[in-house]
Parts: sequence; structure tokens; C-alpha cells
Amino acid sequence: MTATTDLVIVGGGPAGCAAAVMAASVGMRSVLIEPDALCAKLKHIAAVNNVVGGHTRGPELAAAIAGDVARAELCEVELGVRVTGLRAYEDHVVVTTDNGRTVSARYAVVATGVGPVPVSAAPWLTVATGADLPTLWGAKAADAAAGSVLVLGADRPLGTFLRAHPSLDATVVVAYPPEDDYKVDEVRGDARVMLLPVADLSVVEGGDSAFMAEWVDREGRSGSRTVDAVFANLGSAPVVPPGDLVADTSGYCPPDRQHSRILVAGDLRSARFERIMAATGSGSEAALRAYYDLRGI
Repeated sequence: MTATTDLVIVGGGPAGCAAAVMAASVGMRSVLIEPDALCAKLKHIAAVNNVVGGHTRGPELAAAIAGDVARAELCEVELGVRVTGLRAYEDHVVVTTDNGRTVSARYAVVATGVGPVPVSAAPWLTVATGADLPTLWGAKAADAAAGSVLVLGADRPLGTFLRAHPSLDATVVVAYPPEDDYKVDEVRGDARVMLLPVADLSVVEGGDSAFMAEWVDREGRSGSRTVDAVFANLGSAPVVPPGDLVADTSGYCPPDRQHSRILVAGDLRSARFERIMAATGSGSEAALRAYYDLRGI
């Protein structure tokens, strides 16, 4: 199949958008495919403190990035479409989508990022509430404006949430397993936080819309507490589109293990680099790598 564009970009977060802008700046045509809106996750992050450019709120940063993509005239953006297949060949890649489209390109940048780890994947946790728990990522202060809030896991959205809502009047009980021990350093000094290192914890619905949490701590001691709200905050898992991507044992897709026509960018690379600035840099670098390869440089 003859390539119909230079670059197909799978994923419209910061990494995918940076790839599109960089590609256009060096004269490369691209097609960017995203099942949601551009930088949709950023719009739910109330406080941002690790990017340059003066943006301190996710929605503002998302709007700025989307504006940059809109000005990249060589980039065609297709939203509301999910990739159903990615195949790599000697001199091109082919991407298929759930609306029946097929895009052939010289290279693919895959930046599908990560999604929340489900409660069912946490061996130390049992939840019997009859409904899916909301995630702390994207939660608003009004969602947690209760006497006490239980947060399951100590992943980075916890610190973001507390910084974004400094006037929140609630006790935030953070139950976390040993692998999250280092993550609580970010919130240890917050007077609203009660740290609860556990070996095992179960949550059931109580009366009057409350929840009952029962646990065994690291010393084998049992405890229980009634809380008014519960949020899942168990970390992230890579979102890998079907096809020729190669994942490691953790589920992430290291760039050095991929076909030469597939360039992985953003959070999909590794759990260690799940940062906005790292994502945008890797997206730009991936587009430049494709450009240099096409030019024989």
C-alpha cells in the first residue's frame, strides 16, 4: 500500500499533539487520531506545577496545546475515532479505525498514554459497594466535601488534588500498599491527610450513603472506620492499541523494542516518565526522528 501521509499519530494528548506540531514545523504531513478531545485528560487536572510557559491549570494548558495543533495546517485531526489495528511493514505502517478508515503512513507515532488501574487489579483491596468507585483523578472539591474521605492508593493525583483544593475541609484517609510508600512523601505534611499503610483493606456500603472500611495494617493489627466518600487512586496502566506494538512485562511499550516504523512517545513508554513535560518532549523527538529518517540524515 502506498503511504498517503508522512506520519500517523495515534493519541491526542500532550505527546501526540507535540508530535503533530513538530512534524508540521519541518514540513511533514500527519494525521492525528484521538478517541476523545485533544488533551482531554488535562482538562480535569485543576493544578499543574511541572510545566513551563506560565500555565498552572490543566484546562488552560489543554486549550493552548489544542490551539497550537489547530495552527499546524499540515496536520489533519480526526477526533472521536478509535484505532483498531496498527501494522508495521518494511517501508510503511497501516492504521485502521473503528469508523472504517485506513491510513497508510511512512511512520507512526503512538502516544496513547495510560488509564486508571481498576480496583479489581489491586490484590490488597476488596470493594463491595455495588457500583464502580469514582477515581480521584478529575475529582472536584464538592465531590469530597464531606467529613471524611477514603482514598485508595497514594498515586500522584492525590498531591494534585490537595494542591488544587487548599480550602477543602475534610479528613483525607489515604490507605496504601507497600509499593506506594515513597509516593506519600508529597502529602505527608498536609494536616488534612491521615496516612494508613495497610496489608489488606475492604470497603462495603454502610447506611446513609456512608462506607465502612476495615483493614489489617502492616503490623497485623485490625481497624475499621466509617467514611463519607471513597475514591480510587491506584495508579495508571498503559493503553496499548491492538497491532504490532511490543509491550514489556509491565505492559508498557519501550521505544527500543518497537519496529523501526513505530515510534512510541509519552506515558506509554514507561511509568517513570509519566509527566507532561516529558511527554511533550518525547512526542517532538519522535516526529523529528521520523523526519530525519525520511531525509536520510
